[in-house]
Amino acid sequence: MNRIAEITDLRVRFATDGEPVDAVKGISLSASAGEVLAIVGESGSGKTVTANALLGLLPETATMSGAVIVRSRAGDETDVVHASHAAMRDMRGNAAAMVFQEPSTALNPVYTVGWQIAEGLRAHGRIGKKAARAQAIDILRRVGIPDPERRVDEYPHQFSGGQKQRIVIAMALVLNAGLIVADEPTTALDVTVQAEILELLRICRDEFGATIVLITHNMGVVADLADRVIVMYRGEIIEEAPVAELFSAPQEQYTRDLLAAVPHVGHGKSLTQAREAGDVVAESSERDTTGHLIVAENAQIGYPSRFGRGAVVAVHGVDFSVAPGEVVGLVGESGSGKTTIGRAVVGLTKVVDGSLRVLGHEMRDVQQRSLAPLRPDIGFVFQDPATSFNPLLSIAECIAEPLIVHGRASSQSAARGRVDELLDAVRLPASFGDRFPHELSGGQRQRASLARALALDPKLLIADEPTSALDVSVQATVLELFVQLQAELGFASLFISHDLAVIDAVSDRIIVLQQGRIMEQGTTAQVLSRPQNQYTQELLAAIPVPDPAEQRRRREAARARKVRA
Repeated sequence: MNRIAEITDLRVRFATDGEPVDAVKGISLSASAGEVLAIVGESGSGKTVTANALLGLLPETATMSGAVIVRSRAGDETDVVHASHAAMRDMRGNAAAMVFQEPSTALNPVYTVGWQIAEGLRAHGRIGKKAARAQAIDILRRVGIPDPERRVDEYPHQFSGGQKQRIVIAMALVLNAGLIVADEPTTALDVTVQAEILELLRICRDEFGATIVLITHNMGVVADLADRVIVMYRGEIIEEAPVAELFSAPQEQYTRDLLAAVPHVGHGKSLTQAREAGDVVAESSERDTTGHLIVAENAQIGYPSRFGRGAVVAVHGVDFSVAPGEVVGLVGESGSGKTTIGRAVVGLTKVVDGSLRVLGHEMRDVQQRSLAPLRPDIGFVFQDPATSFNPLLSIAECIAEPLIVHGRASSQSAARGRVDELLDAVRLPASFGDRFPHELSGGQRQRASLARALALDPKLLIADEPTSALDVSVQATVLELFVQLQAELGFASLFISHDLAVIDAVSDRIIVLQQGRIMEQGTTAQVLSRPQNQYTQELLAAIPVPDPAEQRRRREAARARKVRA
């Protein structure tokens, strides 16, 4: 079988101010023509370093040894470890291309998408502007961008997240590269958009004949797309098998732990509620909201417009409530209004009509100064703790900040006892308080973020996609911790996520949003076991599950539905 990529005894070491770090420790692997090879593992396992090594994209602090061979469709070989800059420039794009995790940072905001696609064509050969534009339009059409003749002249910010990822894939395909390295291409995408991108990657393999090396921590994505799986741990390959074999009979304990950590719809609160009720009983549409911490009645939420125009309404006439000690999950695609509602609850987005009462305070036309008494009773856990922490402050200083601001402590030293209690509550050693945010892993930072949100013993916690960028095992730890702390401390929570399996793990009730409107709401068991709305059913059907046979059956059923439609 023709091998497009071969790695033999690859070792990668990074120089640091202290001891050097061995990120990859003598691994060997290969990817054959037309194959989807998935490399999985937690953060720090070396999977992204391995992917970057294939295209020679490691930083100058890295020392690489061993052999990394990439073959073009014409059979030309490039030895990445020893190749010159000119040879690497010729190889990138022609023989191999990269699809990065975050398309917003991979695309240049000041150039049109057509110009950026044509840039690769111009870099690898003499081609006129007219011909390059025609090829850009053609590749945009082939990756599913509607109206490509017009949109080729638009800028990245004018496209949705899923469309931007399609454009990045188009840039990888335009030179007909035989090898595509996709680094977490679906991590931050909604389940429906994720399903579309996975189908597009499948088209890359089947119609374009590309070999795909897929880097991911999502085992559902692996089950849906991969032919063969390599499991990495601390820079080493610990298991390798065909996808069906790996999921049905994993040999290593670490692989079994990875699979066990994947959240499943129907295994969380929905299962508990169904057992307690004996069956899924529909929730009454009339709900007594007396004493509830959040009560929305026909609330419209929007953003002020310029030049005297009316506000842009993002959320249209929603009715819902959150009771004391209750966790309510807000779920929907990007642009559905989830985060807008979360921001309105804390007074960061304007309520333009209707009513939104938070802890007894009406948020419509509220003055910011009148919200001061509310602040200590509302905690906020952000999606990306790395950007929500001040990088110049230690973790202890970050956690102590709300205590000092609200007069609960007079100084950092006075707050340290409470900080240590909070770190212990989120299962972090007290010594971590002396570290800086960049010295903690993603999961550790998110736990520290949770500690900061709980510092003032809030009655209400807003959690905005707190686990979306975490590995499955780290995500499982954070979700388990959230459930335990919520049971112990009794705070209510509005938990925002696009992942229904995550929502199932923590939520007592679910609100499903689409384009700023509530499509369905009810108990977790009711919404997930017997969804009444077609949109909810589509969301559930789009969730990839860690079972290759089930994923194949669901794909065939989806295709049959499209044919009937």
